[in-house]
Amino acid sequence: MDLSVDYLGLRLAHPFMPGASPLGDELRSVRALEDAGASAIVMRSLFEEQLAQEQMLAHQATDYSREMFPEARSFFPEPEEYRLGPDAYLDQLRRAKAAVAIPVIGSLNGTTRAGWIEHARLIEQAGADALELNVYAVASDAELDGSLLEQRTLELVRAVKDTVRIPVAVKLSPFYTSLPNFARALERAGADGLVLFNRLFQPDIDVEALDVKRELHLSDSSELPLRLRWLAILSPQLRVPLAASGGVHVAVDALRVLMAGATVVQVVSALLEHGPGQLARLRSEVVRWMEDHEYESMAQLRGSMNLATCPDPSAYQRANYIFLLQSWRG
Repeated sequence: MDLSVDYLGLRLAHPFMPGASPLGDELRSVRALEDAGASAIVMRSLFEEQLAQEQMLAHQATDYSREMFPEARSFFPEPEEYRLGPDAYLDQLRRAKAAVAIPVIGSLNGTTRAGWIEHARLIEQAGADALELNVYAVASDAELDGSLLEQRTLELVRAVKDTVRIPVAVKLSPFYTSLPNFARALERAGADGLVLFNRLFQPDIDVEALDVKRELHLSDSSELPLRLRWLAILSPQLRVPLAASGGVHVAVDALRVLMAGATVVQVVSALLEHGPGQLARLRSEVVRWMEDHEYESMAQLRGSMNLATCPDPSAYQRANYIFLLQSWRG
């Protein structure tokens, strides 16, 4: 059976890989992921704030966020709180690249044009086979126009593409007024792929301590429907490959996102919970299902239930919303 896929200009043996996470922080876990059959490895994000603090550019790195929210500076960790500092991150990327035969994809979470360009260049120089741009901005200023945020992102993608030669993917949140239009604009701006979606870690409130809590919750399969909808809608309309990120824990989850149109499946929470071996189990169970259902290749499976090919396209659109509300019986 042919499981191979083309993602970001890379020919991968199959679609299953760890997404951006701490799993790439140690060579031991990097090698364990390769041994478990990972087709590629995505490093955790390098945050622009890390390099900005070391390079005396803290004002430039935080001005944008400060304009959006006056207390933004308090959100940034101190330099010693980052798991990998800037130099350590780049060194780990070099060592990971030397330690494994599979592609290593860098990840960058930037805020300013200068930061994205400079740090993208550093990640490329460290040997990354591709780069994932993690786009995450919280627009809390009522005067900030949504189209301006989109335009800034498009300009940053163009700037990065003009700077590096390696393929570039953009990791998005789902919260855009017209995600298909923005995705098409990113494709035209030079993005080589899109990752759906960035998991937004929401704050909570401790009513006794009168404090805002920051808690990390791992994903579960209930997060998949949002990704399935947009994978199914976008995949027939774009030329660039799509990666599914968030909510894949078992084989049926992987099958669902692949049928919706994902080219690759990024797994994090399931690996943090069960170890790298979960990646091998996912792959073997998907292969067994495909054999049982007489699929011959990943290309045959991919997109077989997207908006253009599924029996009832209205299920991905407004008609499904109306049907569900009208059919509810208490």
